[in-house]
Amino acid sequence: MRTNATLRRRLGRALVAGSVVLGLVAVGAAVALWRMLDSQDLVTDGYFVAITDAESAYTRLVDAETAVRGYALTGFDGTLEPYERASGATAALRSDARDDRAVREAAEAAVAAAERWDAEFAAPTIEAVAADGPSAVTPEEVEQGRVLFDGTRAAVEAYLDVLREGRDEAASDLAAWTRIVIGSLFALVVAGAVAGFALWGTLRRWVTAPLDALASDARVVSGGDLHHEVRTTGPGEIAELAEAVERMRLHLVAQVQEVEASRAEISEAHDRLSEQAEELRRSNRDLEQFAYVASHDLQEPLRKISSFTQLLQKRYGGQLDDRADQYIAFAVDGAKRMQQLIQDLLGFSRVGRLGGELADVPLEGALADALDNLAELVADTGAVVEHADLPVVRGERPLLVQLLQNLVGNAIKFRDPGRPPVVRITAERVGDFWEVECRDNGIGIDPQYADRVFVIFQRLHPKDLYEGTGIGLALCKKIVEYHGGRIWLGEPDGPGTSVRWTLPAAEASAPGPTDGTE
Repeated sequence: MRTNATLRRRLGRALVAGSVVLGLVAVGAAVALWRMLDSQDLVTDGYFVAITDAESAYTRLVDAETAVRGYALTGFDGTLEPYERASGATAALRSDARDDRAVREAAEAAVAAAERWDAEFAAPTIEAVAADGPSAVTPEEVEQGRVLFDGTRAAVEAYLDVLREGRDEAASDLAAWTRIVIGSLFALVVAGAVAGFALWGTLRRWVTAPLDALASDARVVSGGDLHHEVRTTGPGEIAELAEAVERMRLHLVAQVQEVEASRAEISEAHDRLSEQAEELRRSNRDLEQFAYVASHDLQEPLRKISSFTQLLQKRYGGQLDDRADQYIAFAVDGAKRMQQLIQDLLGFSRVGRLGGELADVPLEGALADALDNLAELVADTGAVVEHADLPVVRGERPLLVQLLQNLVGNAIKFRDPGRPPVVRITAERVGDFWEVECRDNGIGIDPQYADRVFVIFQRLHPKDLYEGTGIGLALCKKIVEYHGGRIWLGEPDGPGTSVRWTLPAAEASAPGPTDGTE
C-alpha cells in the first residue's frame, strides 16, 4: 500500500490548521469588538446620561433649597416655583442607579439625604409659613435647614464623584478594548496573509512542483525519448498519475518494439518479395525470350519439313500404298498444326513486348478489321455478326483487333450444327471502364470449366472435332490484362457462350452505346 499521504489529506490538514488559526483570531477579534462596543455603550449611554441627570437633579435641588429659604423669609408663594419643579429630582437620582454596587450605594445615599431634607425641613417649613406667615419659622430653624441641605449637597456630590470615577474607568476600558480590536484586526490581516502564503507554498510544494516535474518528463517522452523514465513524485494522486503515465510509456515502448519488430519482418518479407518478383520477372523475360527464340528458330526447319512433306504428297500421292499415303497425310497435317501452334505462341509472347503506342481506339473500327480477317470463315459458315454502338477505348489497335478476331472466331468455330451461328457484341459504361460482351448461340461452355478456358494450351474438345492450339482465349486474357482490364465468362440468357471483358475508357469517351445493329 502507498505510504505517502494523499493530496486531499494533506490539503485538508493544511486548510484545517489555517482555518483554526484564522478562526481563533476572528473569535478574539469578535470578543474584543463586543467588549469595546459594550464599554462604549457604558460610557456614552450609561455614565454620560447618569452624570447629566445627576447634575440636573443637583441643580434643581439647590434651586429648591434657595426657594424654600426665600419663602420662609418672605412668605411669597411665587418663590416656591423652583421647589415645585424639583419634585422629580430624587426620582432622577434613583433611576440613574447602576448595577455597580458603589454607584448604587452612592445613589441611594443621595436620594435618602434629599428626601430627609425635604421631609425634615422643606415640607414642614412650607406648611408652617403657609399657615402662620414668615414669623412661624425662626432664623435658627432656617439655619438648621441649610445645614441639613449641606448633607444632601455632599451626598449628591459624592454620587457624582462615583459616577465620574466609573465613567473614567469605562473610558479607560473602552480605550484598551479599542486597541485590542485594532490589534486583532491587524492580527487577522497578518494571519490571513500568512495563511495565504502558507497555502501558496503548500500548493507549490505538493501540486505545482510535482506537476511541473511530471510535465517535464512527459514532454521528454512525447519528444521521442520513450526510454526516459517518468519519476513518481508528489502526494498520492499526482504519484498515481505519474505511475499511470509511466505505465503508458512502458506500454508505448512495448508497442514500438513490436512495431519495429513487425516493420523489420515486413521489410525482410518485402525484400524477399522484391527478390522473388525480380526473379519472377527475369524468369518471365527469359521464358518469353525462350518462347520467341524457340518459335522463331523452329520456323525454318518446320517450314522445310512442311514443304517436303507437301511435295511428297503431291508427287508420290497415289503411287504408294494406302498406308503410305495416310502417313504422308499425317505428316503434312502435323506440320501445319505445328506451324499454327508456333505462330500462336509467337503472337502470345509478343503481347506487351513490342511497346506499341496507346491511343484512343474506336472498337467499331477494330471490329471491322477483325471481320475483314474473318471474311472467308464468316462467308463459309453463314455467320451473322451484330453489334450495338461500340465506344472508343484506350489501347493498342492491333492487339484489340486480335482480341475481337479471336473471340468472334471462337464463337463461329464452336457453333451449333443445328442452327446458323449468330454473334452479338455490346458494351456498357462501368465507372472508368467499358464492359464489352461477345455473346453467341453456339455449343456453350460448361460453367465448371470457366477458369480453365483462359489457361494456355487448355482444350475442352478433341482436336479432330475442333481445330485449334488452345492459345486463343489465353491470348485474349493476356491482351485484356495488358490493357488493365479483366476477362471472364458471363451468364448467357440462352444457348451459347457469353464472354465479358473490360477496357479503359478513352479520355474523351463517346456517349453510351445504343441498341442499334449492323
